[in-house]
Amino acid sequence: MAVKMIIDTDPGIDDAMAIFYAAAAPDIELLGLTTVFGNVTTAIATRNALRLLEAAGLDLPVAHGAETPLVLPPFTPSAQVHGDEGFGDIPAAMPTGHPIDEDAADFLCRTAREHKGELVLCPIGPLTNIALALQRDPEFAQNVARIVIMGGSLNEGGNITPHAEANIYHDPHAADVVFASDAKVVMVGLDVTHRILCSTSDFTAIAAQAPELGGMLQQMSVFYLKFYESVGKFDGCSLHDPAAVIACTHPELFETRPTPLQVSCAGETSGATLAAPNSGRAPVDVCTAVQADAVKSLFINRLSLLP
Repeated sequence: MAVKMIIDTDPGIDDAMAIFYAAAAPDIELLGLTTVFGNVTTAIATRNALRLLEAAGLDLPVAHGAETPLVLPPFTPSAQVHGDEGFGDIPAAMPTGHPIDEDAADFLCRTAREHKGELVLCPIGPLTNIALALQRDPEFAQNVARIVIMGGSLNEGGNITPHAEANIYHDPHAADVVFASDAKVVMVGLDVTHRILCSTSDFTAIAAQAPELGGMLQQMSVFYLKFYESVGKFDGCSLHDPAAVIACTHPELFETRPTPLQVSCAGETSGATLAAPNSGRAPVDVCTAVQADAVKSLFINRLSLLP
């Protein structure tokens, strides 16, 4: 039976990879996308989300989400990683569709009620929309089956500062709200995503099998791989966001450790996800190891099903 899923996203090149994977996966029933700031502004994220769905031939709701963090001032998007428009060197293009009238948090709350105990929420950007949903609806944490986040790090250190992974760093207060909730949370962080790499030849192979959408990803990947090379990583780009989507349907490919977590919200460690065994919080299933070759093969093989 297919997993009912909403992806909360800030597209973003690896977001595009994750969304196209979900579009191709027969074991995922994608119910919609919610958008947030991060790789780009929320306005661009909403435009890009609509564009990706249209490219994939999917008519699904897109709910525009939070434009700023819960407490911190806004951040400048990371154009050096994803390009000014989010898709590397691919220029901006306007989709034909429009976002729904509900904002992201309200859409999440309503959909979780309608699919109580079935909805898997996969946030692959900052966690602001998820924190807002938890604050607006006291039953939201129980209504969702799982919240499988791409973000954080237990032992790997950071990728935007020495301590912090980017999605957590961009709204640490929201992440702390999520980790303090009694929702069932899985953290797919740098401890595992740094182990799963896609190279130039992998994207070439994807484009050969799926010339339209795979070709779009290959074109995006040129910019993305150049960024990785600029920071001294020449063996490919990490499959951050696709790994979280894959963890929703293939948890057996990941090892987890139940760990209560709290988030540093100030100072040089802001955004660090820290073990908090005496906090009284419910444990988060922190991914600590991954069958990297199996995840990568699944990603490439599923994308080959696309046009």
